[in-house]
Amino acid sequence: MPSDVPTVPKAEWRAPRRDRVARIRERLRDVYGVPLAPPHEDPLAELVLTVLSQSTSDRNRDVAFLRLRRWFATWEEVRNAPVSEVEEAIRPGGISKVKSQRIHDILVAIEDTNTSPGTLDLDWMRDAPVSESRDFLCALPGVGRKTAACVLLFAYGLRDIPVDTHVSRVGMRLHLLRPGAPFEELHDAMLALTPPGAELEFHVNLLRHGRRTCHAQRPRCASCTLRATCPSRRA
Repeated sequence: MPSDVPTVPKAEWRAPRRDRVARIRERLRDVYGVPLAPPHEDPLAELVLTVLSQSTSDRNRDVAFLRLRRWFATWEEVRNAPVSEVEEAIRPGGISKVKSQRIHDILVAIEDTNTSPGTLDLDWMRDAPVSESRDFLCALPGVGRKTAACVLLFAYGLRDIPVDTHVSRVGMRLHLLRPGAPFEELHDAMLALTPPGAELEFHVNLLRHGRRTCHAQRPRCASCTLRATCPSRRA
């Protein structure tokens, strides 16, 4: 939670009106446009990519992911490889010892649930209820709501929204999300205030705004396109 936003007790919280949310989305579209990212239908890749993204930059994440794909031809090979080899492959992404073990544990857990021994398959999520797929992903080792939402949204375009540090910071400062709420509540709240079909747009534009303007330290309030509607703006 941003340190400059006081916690709001749940009993005192009032969700934002739909018209205010619509105006914020419109202003963000004016600045950042409408992102285009068709579902890539590779849930395992998205799952591993999201694990690699933790506590590092996008560039380092991408370098680590590309090295992993060059070193191993299939996800089955990644699962069967010594964890030390996976660690070496993803070293540019940072905290590789933790991430390599997590990737191994996730792939083993997925294999254990598949009906065909030795295979890794999440294609069933394309047509399954979102809640069923989300519960499955969140039961995997080290996977939480944000990672599960990344898989469901980016791989299959399903109705879920990742709430990362940027989205939560901007959302709390704007009072779209309750300041001080746990991440489980934040994900539910984002879904509730986002119209169906706008999940990717709203997530990406809030993230862009957090990276470019609404920084954790020294936010650029004076030049912020949302200044007039932001209860946390600075003088």
